[in-house]
Parts: sequence; C-alpha cells; structure tokens
Amino acid sequence: MSIEIRPFQMADTEATVSLWQETGLSRPWNNPYQDIRRKLTVQPELFLVAVDRGEELDTGDGEAAGVGDGIGAQAPGELVGTVMAGYDGHRGWLYYLASAPARRGEGIGRRLVEAAEERLLELGCPKVQLMVGPENGGVHAFYGELGYEPFDTWTTGKRLIAD
Repeated sequence: MSIEIRPFQMADTEATVSLWQETGLSRPWNNPYQDIRRKLTVQPELFLVAVDRGEELDTGDGEAAGVGDGIGAQAPGELVGTVMAGYDGHRGWLYYLASAPARRGEGIGRRLVEAAEERLLELGCPKVQLMVGPENGGVHAFYGELGYEPFDTWTTGKRLIAD
C-alpha cells in the first residue's frame, strides 16, 4: 500500500463527495459541491486528500516503472481520505476529515490530520480545533490519541448563503 497525501484536485470531486456521503459527513443544508468550490477559492492548499497509489507498475521487463528515473509511474489510485483545513489568523480548523470505512485502522486519518497540522503550523497557526457532531461520538478516542482535548463551549452559527 502506498498512500499519498496531496492537495485536492478537481478530478477528485466525485470520489470526495461519495466518501463524504458514505461516512455521513454530508448534511442536507450543506451542498458538498458548493463546499468544495468555496474551499478552492480560499486556502486550497489546505484541502488534502489521501490516495492509495497501490504498487508501482511493472513495465514487463522485470523492473518497476519509474525505477531510476525519478518518475515512479503508478496506477491512478483510489481516494481513501480527505481533510479540509483553514486558518483565520487566530485559530486553525479541521473539517471533512474522512477515511474510507473499509480502510479504517490503517492510519489514513492520522496521516491526514498530521499533514494538515504541518501546513497550519507553517502558516504560524498556534492552535487547531474541530467540531464533532453528537452522532459521531465514536471518534473521540481517535482524536484523544492525536492529542486533541475536549472543552466545553456553546457552538452556534448563522447561514449567510443557503445552499
């Protein structure tokens, strides 16, 4: 298995939306396509995907494609995770962290969080936060293992644009 963490590309759109729907991250009041379009206008480099590139392709001559040439030709890959991060100059936030249910336990979510945190830190972000819905309590231990601490707060919001 060769997991690559890289910035989202438009070709990832359908696989991303499917993953969000499969993992229950989509909400009726949030159009996932709109969320993607909006994110691509603000800090698109903080929208990351995990892609399983599989094994290097065999060229038929007994050598893996790309060996020695630095190219490393690989299969197209399967999108197996996402995270959308943002930084407003005060706090960083993580959204849409998802890993394919069939791939849970392989460290994909952990790698996505670490990659997002690294990019936020490069921007000078002193603290990162996230919200977990009450129906998703099963992820509390996962975030705890990554050093995230729960705190009491009242979260509220107001829609400015209806999707």
